[in-house]
Amino acid sequence: MTLLALALTACGPKWHESEADGYKLVVQSGGATLGYTSAPLLIVDGYAFKDLNRNGSLDAYEDWRLPAETRAKDLASQLSIEEIAGLMLYSGHQAVRGPEITEAQQKFLTEDNLRAVLVTTVESPEVAARWNNNVQALTESLGHGIPANNSSDPRNETAATAEFNMGAGGKISLWPTSLGMAATFDPALVEKFGRIASEEYRALGIATALSPQIDLATEPRWSRFNGTFGEDPALDTDMARAYVDGFQTTPGAKDGWGSQSVNAMVKHWPSGGPEEGGRDAHFNYGKYAVYPGGHFEDHLKAFTEGAFDLKGGTGKAAAVMPYYTISYDIDPSGDNVGNNFSKYIITDLLREKYGFDGVVCTDWNITYDNAAIESFDGKCWGVEGLSVAERHYEVIKAGVDQFGGNNDKGPVLKAYQMWVRDFGEESARARFEASAVRLLLNSFRTGLFENPYLEPATTATIVGKPEFMQAGYEAQLKSVVMVKNHGNALPEKAAKVFVPQRYFPQMPGMFGLSMGAPAHWDYPIDKALVEKYYGWADQADEADFALVMIREPQTGSGYDVKDRDKGGNGYVPISLQYRPYKAVYARTESIAGGDPKEDFLNRSYKGKTVTTYNEKDLDLVIQTKKQMGDKPVIVVVNVTRPVVLSELEPYADAILVTFGVQNQAVMDIVSGAAEPSGLLPMQFPADMRTVEEQQEDVPHDMRPLVDADGHAWDFAYGLNWAGVIEDARTAKYRP
Repeated sequence: MTLLALALTACGPKWHESEADGYKLVVQSGGATLGYTSAPLLIVDGYAFKDLNRNGSLDAYEDWRLPAETRAKDLASQLSIEEIAGLMLYSGHQAVRGPEITEAQQKFLTEDNLRAVLVTTVESPEVAARWNNNVQALTESLGHGIPANNSSDPRNETAATAEFNMGAGGKISLWPTSLGMAATFDPALVEKFGRIASEEYRALGIATALSPQIDLATEPRWSRFNGTFGEDPALDTDMARAYVDGFQTTPGAKDGWGSQSVNAMVKHWPSGGPEEGGRDAHFNYGKYAVYPGGHFEDHLKAFTEGAFDLKGGTGKAAAVMPYYTISYDIDPSGDNVGNNFSKYIITDLLREKYGFDGVVCTDWNITYDNAAIESFDGKCWGVEGLSVAERHYEVIKAGVDQFGGNNDKGPVLKAYQMWVRDFGEESARARFEASAVRLLLNSFRTGLFENPYLEPATTATIVGKPEFMQAGYEAQLKSVVMVKNHGNALPEKAAKVFVPQRYFPQMPGMFGLSMGAPAHWDYPIDKALVEKYYGWADQADEADFALVMIREPQTGSGYDVKDRDKGGNGYVPISLQYRPYKAVYARTESIAGGDPKEDFLNRSYKGKTVTTYNEKDLDLVIQTKKQMGDKPVIVVVNVTRPVVLSELEPYADAILVTFGVQNQAVMDIVSGAAEPSGLLPMQFPADMRTVEEQQEDVPHDMRPLVDADGHAWDFAYGLNWAGVIEDARTAKYRP
């Protein structure tokens, strides 16, 4: 470097500005990189700062040299109650179909001061980047220039029909479900996923992840089991810690926080896993979590010893989401209300006993009215008699900071006035300002106040880049569990395979809601993919082996309006077996019950029978075995929770269990291109009796299936080509 250049560096400005794609970029030597559109720049000590409130002076919150907490407190003190109320909102689901801001988005960003936006589907990474830039340009022009903190539910899970090509990119890297990642028993892999996914999230303009879901899944019938890391407290804890560390840590950052950090919102405190009878709390009929075995403390460990005790510099998860459930008879006062309304659950336990000082955000729509036992609308469990504004007030008194799914600041402002009425203006201001500080911290620590803008071209090179796609595919392979391999049927080196068509029944969608596609017969896997590995046989007698691909048993959500209309209480079993099931061993009296819309307390379904939507899957396995005779039948079962496979196990020579992987990964395992290494992250029960007799809150309390080879399909069980896997993972986690 010349002497003149050195002199300019020492005495002149420490920054230079350039035109980026739709915004201006300021790069500083030894200082923060700034992205801006309309805010004036302030030059102090040779550095550039954004004058976000346009007052001509450098406020503490605008000074990137100061600690994030100092900046958050300064800004919170400047905000009006209307502005703070906006920070306490969290938008409903927003699909990004183009780069322009919709009228509804314009309204909640400007009129309601909302800054937490939940993004769902995006047309493409480039469109997501341009939409983000438009949102950030708008919010920069308003009030104190507070940037939007965009967020997402998990978005990296794959589809069976996706294809992986070495060296090729995609729209985003594709990974197994959380339950599939649990099946790897490898926290380092989960942390790697977090690092990759966080880089993709930030390239899409997403700075908060509404994940991980770390509920301890001790109730095998629960419909959200697949979003968890399984039923074991130790594995759940390690996976939770690894996931949050991966998402929140910016490599090389002093305290872990930086421009590559994504705030992790762990859910659902204090665990939604022990739902009575497996019914889910998205519905009135599933509102109760029960603890017959007294294992409440086990359900907290993934939070208190995992997500709140990180190895990385960020220390603990940035945010927590309570679940809809009423944690039945846990509050010593006897108050049974939804966790989001419970001062005991939020303040006494989460904040005071366990020291969590980050953001607490409600699950979605908990303040809305609920129309009927079976309706999918408001989830105001335990406070049904209150008004919408009164429910907001109860949530704030409980210690919560933010309202999921609420775009309207009106009820929050009414709740503020209720606090003023009861405790005075000074107390109300202090309470709201405390939430504002927590909420703002998550934007300051992730660098949004400095540069929330994106280069769309750069986004396109990051999201789904080849090395990310490869890492996701390798994780899928590691998640597959081989539970049976009689006579070393796998790997299969034969020439021709018979793949029977599967009957796809019309089934309810998520949580038993809208009906899916009409019933039809079709192949469960693309013929062209299979022919990359084997010759295709149209008939069983032409094949060397058969590949039968099915789903777990599907029987509904545990409530049936038809039963109610016939004079019953509406409650029915959730079955994990294929054949019709009668609940002979169910409880005579439910543990929990009671609702303003019901004139009874007992929610028992004892003696009732349910049939499976996809019973033909079992028939298909049996029929194929008859057709194949002595030739091997390989069964692949995609599962989202524990299942009873005793009905089909005798008819399969080998069984692979998958947790949401590409069919290509299945073929790589079947053919021997890859070796199975996954382990069951939960028990596979012997029968429905053990399912009924297990206690919803207790891990590892079922009798596992024992197959024809004498192998118990217990937690941490799996096979590789050599036999039962015994390694460092099983030594550490197997009870």
